[in-house]
Formats: sequence, structure tokens, C-alpha cells
Amino acid sequence: MAIIGSSLGGFYATWLAAFRGCKAALLNPAIDPARDLAKYIGEQSAWHDPAEHFYFAPEFVDELRALEVDALPHPERIWALIAKGDEVLDWREMTARYPDSQQVVIEGGDHAISNFDQYLPQLFEFLDLQPAP
Repeated sequence: MAIIGSSLGGFYATWLAAFRGCKAALLNPAIDPARDLAKYIGEQSAWHDPAEHFYFAPEFVDELRALEVDALPHPERIWALIAKGDEVLDWREMTARYPDSQQVVIEGGDHAISNFDQYLPQLFEFLDLQPAP
């Protein structure tokens, strides 16, 4: 079993990998979403459609805090793809969070890792997968 998570999904993947002891591939993972998202409590507009609204409740921040993982029990089971050009998250926090894990740090790039396909061979190698012919 392996998990791949991007941004907030990377935070969740970190927790699940620690909880289950499996491998995780993290793509520009959120490091402290409770801190970062606390300022968004209340009515919000959807990113993809500003006419669509949702309510971000204070208990969501508490739920994120409950999933925080201290020291990783198996840092060697983590592979992190981190873009220095991420416009949402700080690459320095990401690299500092996973110092004993395998990291691929991209000069430039963006939060979406627009050139992700370029890193598929490294991801497949980490996960012991063979690419499709």
C-alpha cells in the first residue's frame, strides 16, 4: 500500500503513512494546515467558482490539529517532491519537515507541479512500480 497526496492531501498522506506504516509520496505537502487555514474560518467563495460559497468551521481547524504527526516513525518511507516556486506553500518548511526522507527539490516550479510527468520515473522507482508500456 502506498499513498500519494498533494498539498493538503500531502498532510493527510503523512498522517496515514505514519498510522499505517506504508510509503507515501508527497507533492508540495502542506506542513501546518491548522495554522494556515485558521484565517479562513467563516463564509468562503469556492476557488473554481466564486459564485459558489461554503462555510469553513472552526472545528475543521481542530480536526487538522488532531492529525498532526510529530516525528515520523519511518521517514525512509516518505518521498517528497517540492517546488521552490510554490506560490502557496513555503518550500523551506516542506524540506525542513522531512529532513530524513527522500526529497526532490525543484528549482522554480509551481504549486500544481505543472511538469509533474517529468518526475514520474523517480516516483515509480520509489514505489517499486513499473511504468505502463
